[in-house]
Amino acid sequence: MAQSVVLHKILNVREEEKNNAQKEKAKATDRFEEMARNLYAVLKKKEQAEESFHHVMRDEATITKIKEQSLYIESLNKKIALLQHKVNQARKQLEAKQEELTEAHVEVKKIEKMIDKREQDKRDHERKLDMAEMDEISIRQFMMHVQNG
Repeated sequence: MAQSVVLHKILNVREEEKNNAQKEKAKATDRFEEMARNLYAVLKKKEQAEESFHHVMRDEATITKIKEQSLYIESLNKKIALLQHKVNQARKQLEAKQEELTEAHVEVKKIEKMIDKREQDKRDHERKLDMAEMDEISIRQFMMHVQNG
């Protein structure tokens, strides 16, 4: 019985670890989604800037205007590269947190199975003791019947 208590304490610790892993994964998911949204927004800006640049090129525009549009697109490209790097980092972190969550879940399941096995073993042992006691009672009753009859 003491072993079951210990296992239940371990299970509680493992479940808390699993809950913490779930929270960390949720945070990592939120961060990844935020980075991806930022990247998408900058990509949309770049698309619009390139479209505007093509309009400027078709119209007769000043060199200054063309240079401004080119510099703006170039700055967006740098921002995109940085955001792509951040998205990749966030993805890796998300994958690591998912792995931690999976491991924590497996550990909880292992402990639960150990508890179930021990409890089943205890029930089997109690059933054997009950059957032995019933056999003993039956033998006594039979012996009393034989002695009285």
